[in-house]
Amino acid sequence: MQDLKRVDEIVVSYAKMQTPLIYILKDIQKEFGYLSDPVLTHVAKATQIPLSEIYGVATFYSLFTTTPKGKHVVRCCNNAPCFVNGSKEVLDKIKEYLGLEMNETTPCGTFTLEFTSCLGLCAVAPVMMVDDEVFGNLTPEKAVAILKDYKMKGKSNA
Repeated sequence: MQDLKRVDEIVVSYAKMQTPLIYILKDIQKEFGYLSDPVLTHVAKATQIPLSEIYGVATFYSLFTTTPKGKHVVRCCNNAPCFVNGSKEVLDKIKEYLGLEMNETTPCGTFTLEFTSCLGLCAVAPVMMVDDEVFGNLTPEKAVAILKDYKMKGKSNA
């Protein structure tokens, strides 16, 4: 069960903002890894924002998730500029390295692999994100090296 006291601390930290919901949800997801139903219900009560509005925001933005994911979420852009610059080959190599298909999580819970829509970095396509870090000008080898670096630097327990 998630610590609702910590959720309250996050909500209070944004109390003076006019439209804090996205920031609150972002911090809660960073703390717990995802936005669970009990947490969203608690946020609605704590902020006096209708639960329907909170669910709307939590499910509209692709970087929010209402289901548990791996410790690190690898998001590969699947828009046309990335595709024509080799994103399929990059993705194939990532899938091979992690042993995953799209929207799967490694058995140890370290990595989840997803698509993302355009990140607005077409000039450095193909692009991927690992958590909040963006990487461009990818090759299949460079993408795998980035994931290996997460392991070597202790960013992962895999």
